[in-house]
Amino acid sequence: MWKVLLDEGVKIPMCQIAVDIPEEVLYDIRMSKLEATEEVRKIIALRYYTVHGVSLGYCAQIAGMDKEDFIRYLGANKVSIYQFDDKNEFIEEMQNA
Repeated sequence: MWKVLLDEGVKIPMCQIAVDIPEEVLYDIRMSKLEATEEVRKIIALRYYTVHGVSLGYCAQIAGMDKEDFIRYLGANKVSIYQFDDKNEFIEEMQNA
């Protein structure tokens, strides 16, 4: 499957991954298959961003959001888009701002 990135106009190859969830679970939490799919995409994107260092743009695409909405989603999950390796790097960045 190929997908066009709207903001860059570039076609990139995409893969699909299936997750099996018992229908009873979706019924119990009152969630449709579409809602579950959307939630799983966001959770995966959040994990890839925070743990694996995948770019903001790719993670926004995985989540099915634009970058601005994904940044808001990160904030709602207490994840900063500013990541520093240590305190000194943060201080240096603030001094250069």
